[in-house]
Amino acid sequence: MIIAIDGPAGSGKTSTAKLLAKKIGFFYLDTGATYRSLTYAAIEGGLSLSDENSLLNLAKNLDIRINANEIYLKGIDISKKIRDPLIDKNISTVVSFPQVRKVMVELQRKIASEGNFVVEGRDITTVVFPESKYKFYLDADPKIRAQRRFKELKEKGLDVDPEEVRTDLEKRDYADKNRTVGPLTISEDAVRIDTSTLTIEGTVELLARHIESKSTDHSSTK
Repeated sequence: MIIAIDGPAGSGKTSTAKLLAKKIGFFYLDTGATYRSLTYAAIEGGLSLSDENSLLNLAKNLDIRINANEIYLKGIDISKKIRDPLIDKNISTVVSFPQVRKVMVELQRKIASEGNFVVEGRDITTVVFPESKYKFYLDADPKIRAQRRFKELKEKGLDVDPEEVRTDLEKRDYADKNRTVGPLTISEDAVRIDTSTLTIEGTVELLARHIESKSTDHSSTK
């Protein structure tokens, strides 16, 4: 079973997905981490991020392994490295190429086919798992999302400027919503939740209640 969660950066979807997976006994998959890993590998390999063919070849041969919250590239833990602001600045370019995204989507589907997963990203409900029974779209006020992102980076010990974080977030939002393939959109059958005034625990509880309610409704119609 797949529980699909979409939403922009800072909406709380990553923390929510992790806690929800733990609460209901599912595995967790952050599809954004797969794209971040690809971006990291491209930068480390000295590839031109505008060279679609090179990125496509890299994506086809990307040696990553996901173990709980850890991401390994060629056996090396890159979990913290892919959260660096440098990745934030460049990931939109990498994920904009249709053929690259196609390869990465197949990788994500392969990973999630191995069990029950809570999967989060930006095109999960619309592209990666459009047939999922449980779909959610998390959002929040842009100012609050920027504040959350700034706090997250500071807690990781990174020296960041709040204005720069806000600007980067705006650029990422625009790129995510306006790319030609797999844009960030709200699926018609997704449950939309505004997390601006919610705690992560409160958001998780809302999702869990909806899943339980829908499961009960489905069972009663059998």
